[in-house]
Amino acid sequence: MEPVTIGRATLYLGDCLTLDLPRVDHIITDPPYERIMHDSKSGIKGLVRPDGSHHWKPLDFAPIDDIRSEVVAMGGQCDGWFIAFCTVEGVARWADAINVSPMKYKRACVWVKPDSTPQMNGQGPAQGAENFVCAWAGTGFAKWNGGGKRGVYTHCVNGPERDGRHPTEKPRKLMAELVADFTMPQQTILDPFMGSGTTGVAAVQAGRNFIGVEMNPDYFAIACERIEAAQRQADLFIEGAAA
Repeated sequence: MEPVTIGRATLYLGDCLTLDLPRVDHIITDPPYERIMHDSKSGIKGLVRPDGSHHWKPLDFAPIDDIRSEVVAMGGQCDGWFIAFCTVEGVARWADAINVSPMKYKRACVWVKPDSTPQMNGQGPAQGAENFVCAWAGTGFAKWNGGGKRGVYTHCVNGPERDGRHPTEKPRKLMAELVADFTMPQQTILDPFMGSGTTGVAAVQAGRNFIGVEMNPDYFAIACERIEAAQRQADLFIEGAAA
């Protein structure tokens, strides 16, 4: 299938590990969780988000464990940052895979979720945060826009912008902050696990080029819809500024 082009975005329906993708400036992605998290997401009946979607939908994609090294190898076609979300338990596994690659492992950052799901059975503390690992795939010193900023990002899961049609959707404001911190205008961001397209929405709104890959046709259609709406908004902003 030919890619879909929407303004600054080029979207592929397929498997990122089998496609011939172009070289990019950065990879920012939310790949599948580790198997331990997949096994725990068995569904909790009756627990509903403010947007009407269920907090714990069964995940309809395979865990990252068996393909992590192949995903890390994609850093070889990147000239800047490689950023991948993961569970707390997955940080060391990502670091181990990155440290034997040409990339330079930098740090695990934290996404704090003030409105995360409570531990419904009351048998222990709830998960209140998620991580993402950062590696530098470019030459020379790593470059970003955050100066001495700490790698802690605080954003609610259930904000008013939440679409709700993907079980692990990230907040747009979180992804917009990462795009602003780690990338520059006109650069190209690749998300090989695009899901419902939140990274693409943040990218085109910030004047970045975006390449997204998603193998689930339903999520791909949602991503196309959301990124097209974001591109229209970005175009209107540019037209208004020029008037």
